[in-house]
Amino acid sequence: MPIKAKSKHANFSQAVLHWFEHHGRKNLPWQLKPTSYRVWVSEIMLQQTQVSTVIPYYENFMRSFPNIKQLALADEDKVFHHWTGLGYYARARNLHKTAKIVYQENHGVFPSTLEELIELPGIGRSTAGAIMALAEDSYAVILDGNVKRVLCRYHCVKGWPGHSETQKQLWELAELHTPSTNCRSYTQAMMDLGAILCTRTKPSCPVCPLQEGCEAYLRHKTTEFPHKKIKKKFPEKSIQMLILHNKSGKKVLLEKRPPGGIWGGLWSFPEIPVHADISSFLQKYDFVINDQTMQWNDIRHTFSHFHLTITPQILWLAKEPMMVMEKPDWHWYDLNSPTELGLAGPVKTLLTQLVNKS
Repeated sequence: MPIKAKSKHANFSQAVLHWFEHHGRKNLPWQLKPTSYRVWVSEIMLQQTQVSTVIPYYENFMRSFPNIKQLALADEDKVFHHWTGLGYYARARNLHKTAKIVYQENHGVFPSTLEELIELPGIGRSTAGAIMALAEDSYAVILDGNVKRVLCRYHCVKGWPGHSETQKQLWELAELHTPSTNCRSYTQAMMDLGAILCTRTKPSCPVCPLQEGCEAYLRHKTTEFPHKKIKKKFPEKSIQMLILHNKSGKKVLLEKRPPGGIWGGLWSFPEIPVHADISSFLQKYDFVINDQTMQWNDIRHTFSHFHLTITPQILWLAKEPMMVMEKPDWHWYDLNSPTELGLAGPVKTLLTQLVNKS
């Protein structure tokens, strides 16, 4: 970066740290005992998820998996169960993989360098920097969504922050402003600044500690930055979910999805194409249903790259099948005494409705 730019913004970190001392968040659950394990779990949960949503999940997760050994040795379904509702389930899968690697290959101790941390599943450059800064108070640079927004406005950085060239510029600016000492407080301060003041809409510029040097504020362009990604029309997909009760009506059939793809490794209701004949599925597994069938209202679920319309079809078996567990990836889920399983979000919603209607 040019010397002129560095001189102009020399007081950036001091202003941020001074604001944090008086207004920053200091009692978040992962701040109270900032070990690498606790910070890592919080950072993975906080990816694309708000703090208020994460806190109850985090506290419940820590009660069940208080250390990396407990997480590494846990059954995958139990880990997914604790993640159900947070979304982006690849995060949970990578969390479990990394726990196993650190426990088995590094005696439960997290690597101490940025390069080694980035080698672990699900840990990128910014997450690795957050672990080092927040857990160890080591010098490290982060660039999460909040930091990107602050820097984009302060410097009027052009381009969508997710674009490679824009990201490169933002990393340079993040390195420019990150102090060599007091990195833990500065890192948390930048996260807080973006979450509390420099918000996506209606930023609180009059009380921002960076107001005097913020180019977007001085040019009356805070609403223009960060530049938005050009929106593409999401494709639409539709399926039927078959909610098949056993004869007593107390259990419903769930199917474990393949490890890759959407809802990989989670439990869901059997699916068929939206125009497919349900009878073909029933005949395939020798299921005989009674006449008490029902179709619930559609559920619309949005993924990162498409919209999914789910049509729930409610069915009841007229007799028990010849083999209760016809397939190893099937599970008869007891509505009154549920097993701890990782469930896709819409499936959890539908199960709750079934319990409430029973």
